[in-house]
Amino acid sequence: MVSYQNVNTSATNINYVYSFPIIRLSDLYLLYAEALNELNETPTTDVYYYVQQVRNKAGLDEGGSLVNTWRNHSNRPDKPTTQRGMREIIQKERMIELAFEGHRYHDVRRWKLGSTYLNTQIKGWSVLEQDPEYFYNARVLFTRKFMPRDYLWPIKTNSINRNPKLVQNPQW
Repeated sequence: MVSYQNVNTSATNINYVYSFPIIRLSDLYLLYAEALNELNETPTTDVYYYVQQVRNKAGLDEGGSLVNTWRNHSNRPDKPTTQRGMREIIQKERMIELAFEGHRYHDVRRWKLGSTYLNTQIKGWSVLEQDPEYFYNARVLFTRKFMPRDYLWPIKTNSINRNPKLVQNPQW
């Protein structure tokens, strides 16, 4: 995170220090919308409002409404009217809005979608090759394995030894 006010030239070097943002407003809005969506049988106007606030800030359909946008521009116009459909919309909005900010892994685990998103092949270039025709060929570097036990982390053995009433998480 670098301040836009920094000036670094050969003649001067000015660096502004500012508070590091721990959590963004968009993150709070989407978490709140997700909680409200799970609380009620069908999405409420507050759910739509907070998701739309995030979309407005990104410059998407400003002044519009989420329901109208889906009704006019989607293959599934009724998706935001159901809890499950709105859950998918909120999850997609979080993945887009918070990309590269370190939220995805924990969101996927919280949503219990680890087997869908985290059991994939990791592909890359063959960096040890000398010739370009071999270097630029994508190959499988490794395959990730996400198991049900990965939703919970192990409890430290030291903690279990100190408190015998603690029980280790399943499959650890």
